[in-house]
Amino acid sequence: MQDLTKGRPIKVILLFAIPLIIGSFFQLAYNFADAMIVGHTLGQTAFASIGATGSLTFLIIGFAQGLTGGFSIIIAHRFGAKDYVGLKRSYVHGLFYTIVVSLLLSIFALLFLRQLLQLMQTPDSLIKYCERFLLSIFGGSVFTVLFNYLSNVLRAVGDSTTPLIALVLACLMNIGLDFLYILTLNMGVLGAGVATVEAQLFSVIFLFIYIRKKVTYLHLERRDYCLNVDDLKLHARLGFPMAFQNSIIAIGSLTLQIVLNNLGTVAIAAQSIMAKTDQLAMLPMINLGQAMTTFVAQNYGARKFNRLVKGLRHTLYVVVIWAILFAILLITFNRFFSGLFINNPSEEIYRLAKIAYMINGLCYWILAILFVVRGFIQGLGRSFAPTLAGGMELIMRVVVSIVGLTTIGYTGVVCANPAAWCGSIAILVPAAFIYKKQLIDVAIKDT
Repeated sequence: MQDLTKGRPIKVILLFAIPLIIGSFFQLAYNFADAMIVGHTLGQTAFASIGATGSLTFLIIGFAQGLTGGFSIIIAHRFGAKDYVGLKRSYVHGLFYTIVVSLLLSIFALLFLRQLLQLMQTPDSLIKYCERFLLSIFGGSVFTVLFNYLSNVLRAVGDSTTPLIALVLACLMNIGLDFLYILTLNMGVLGAGVATVEAQLFSVIFLFIYIRKKVTYLHLERRDYCLNVDDLKLHARLGFPMAFQNSIIAIGSLTLQIVLNNLGTVAIAAQSIMAKTDQLAMLPMINLGQAMTTFVAQNYGARKFNRLVKGLRHTLYVVVIWAILFAILLITFNRFFSGLFINNPSEEIYRLAKIAYMINGLCYWILAILFVVRGFIQGLGRSFAPTLAGGMELIMRVVVSIVGLTTIGYTGVVCANPAAWCGSIAILVPAAFIYKKQLIDVAIKDT
């Protein structure tokens, strides 16, 4: 376990983030492999159908994952304060909420799956593929959310290596099962979903066993499983706002997908390619944002406020440099990235994907700032500004995508994401300055 309250801030943040980045790379490698297997063996329509489900999956599962992120902040606060009794209570209460909420969301999604896809105006040519894929994904989403929760718990106490090991094993298992279910058993997109769920189940079992055997201050006795009202309220107060933040962002993405669905399969396929490359661009940004959250939460619990400001400033330098370098790479080699996922894509797909690369790539530096500043604020346990920023993302994404569709078509729709990022940091950056000043004032009083 790594104590992030000691050592040079940027050094401990980067050391903590490296396993997160490697883990996300393996997850992304699986996503790429999955997309390539589907795109090259099942065709453009099947590939587009999986891409068309992304925003709906994020809306349902992302809500529960946001919940677990909120719980991990409380755990990190208590770990930083060396409150190991409170740490156990947080672990149990977070586990309770995670299981209950993920089960309820799964039931809802499965009962109304067809209606949700129709509400998204999913093209008739894609809807049967989407249904098959999502039946397996939502049927096993409790395992996906549990894996996310257990990984967040370990990261909150400074262990980013064990979740990496679990993720790597799950990704390798997932790719192997993809070959079995899609290429050998001819299960199509359903096989891709089943492979994902089975790999997540394996990773959950692995992490439960590890925590039980290796993390001594999370060893639970029978008496530890008692729930109390105060802790339920505390965890709900931080967990649910973060869950709603994810949902607000997901609704905006869902609206964008609905608008794209009106442009046809080619536009959906081009945007699905863009979404995959976006994941690669965002990988260090997201992970450094997560590292920032844990770093801030532990140091906030330990009342080492001066370290927070240094960590924020130096991490921003790192992510902005990455964003600029990746944008140059993406725009320069746009045809290479487009050809990764679909066998012999049409020239129209190449053209539309290039437009998306240009628009998104030039704005990646804004997205980099967004992730780190939001991670900083969330690590303090402040939920209002990120929730408000999520609302602004929703408004900007909806308005720009609809106006863009009716004025300049696909290019206008693609502008929706950068507009949403700008709207979000317009709230997050001023809020971060206010919180930073408050922390400096408290640090001066403590000396």
